[in-house]
Amino acid sequence: MKLPVIKSLVGFIEENDEDYIHETLEVLEHIGQAKGLKDEELEVIYELLSNMSGSLEVQKLIKGGMSQKDALNTFMQRVMGSIDK
Repeated sequence: MKLPVIKSLVGFIEENDEDYIHETLEVLEHIGQAKGLKDEELEVIYELLSNMSGSLEVQKLIKGGMSQKDALNTFMQRVMGSIDK
């Protein structure tokens, strides 16, 4: 996950609508199931999926009353905590 990408996507959600992210996730998931994709291509698709899913989680924290900075920090701490386990 890349924090600058997640932050950019959160900005996109705030300016537009999170439905765009949900729909894009569906498209990427569908593409990821295509036969004949190389490992490198799948890695890019899954990285995009991960960042978009993360941006939706951060947006939920913001809607819950957190500042964007605190929401990003909380999310990344949660991700780092799950990696450490």
